[in-house]
Amino acid sequence: QVQLVESGGGLVQAGGSLRLSCAASGITFSTYTMGWFRQAPGKEREFVSAISWIGGSSHYADSVKGRFTISRDDAKNAVYLQMNSLKPEDTAVYYCAAGPIPTTRRATYDYSYWGQGTQVTVSS
Repeated sequence: QVQLVESGGGLVQAGGSLRLSCAASGITFSTYTMGWFRQAPGKEREFVSAISWIGGSSHYADSVKGRFTISRDDAKNAVYLQMNSLKPEDTAVYYCAAGPIPTTRRATYDYSYWGQGTQVTVSS
């Protein structure tokens, strides 16, 4: 079966960095666009970033542009999210998602598979 397993979350002070990883299995990883979403308490799940399997093009939410970097390693079936200059408002559960789509998309319904999430907490 399909599994997406996130890791790398934790507690960090404002201005610090974290690197999230997502290991995928059960899918032909190289033909899936991969995305990162986040959900803060009491809020809807929101798009953070995505990277296409065609050409590796990437897309970011305005709130993280210039601070976060998404990358993928098809040989390892993994996607990463490097998060720098973290802010308290980045605190959320971060989810990895896989979608059988050719381009990066922001909508949750475009992604077929989801991980369980990893908590990121940024203290002020």
